[in-house]
Amino acid sequence: MSVFNLTVNGRAHTVDVDPATPLLYVLSDDLALRGPKFGCGLGQCGACTVIVKGDAVRSCSVPVKAVAGAEITTLEGLGSPENLHPIQKAFVDEQAMQCGFCINGVIMTAKALVDRTPNPSDAQIRQALATVLCRCGAHVRMVAAIRKYAQERQTRRTA
Repeated sequence: MSVFNLTVNGRAHTVDVDPATPLLYVLSDDLALRGPKFGCGLGQCGACTVIVKGDAVRSCSVPVKAVAGAEITTLEGLGSPENLHPIQKAFVDEQAMQCGFCINGVIMTAKALVDRTPNPSDAQIRQALATVLCRCGAHVRMVAAIRKYAQERQTRRTA
């Protein structure tokens, strides 16, 4: 066991875990966060996606020792039901989710994309979403929500 200092959603946490423990387990078991989900456990489905240093990463395949000291953002760190982040609001407005299992990965992947590429093309959005397994059929609405978020973000920057 080792002690690690993590900054998750702007708050400092100290955990005493095996260095090889997947970040997902620390987030869910030690910090009681429910945004990132266990899906495949192989880093392929995207349900466990979090943002680390501005990049969307699969928390199920990242050992906690690799992110010690880094700023980690989960879905809970974006907003709350009472105070939605603009990307969350765009997804609600566009009715861009169904079962909700993939939505963590979709939103976190989309946020990292728009943070990096403020005005992504539909092709860039679809390419980013291709890394998240989703069966619900709301892809057209997801793209519309991401486009809406990116446009509103650009408008706020120029206003």
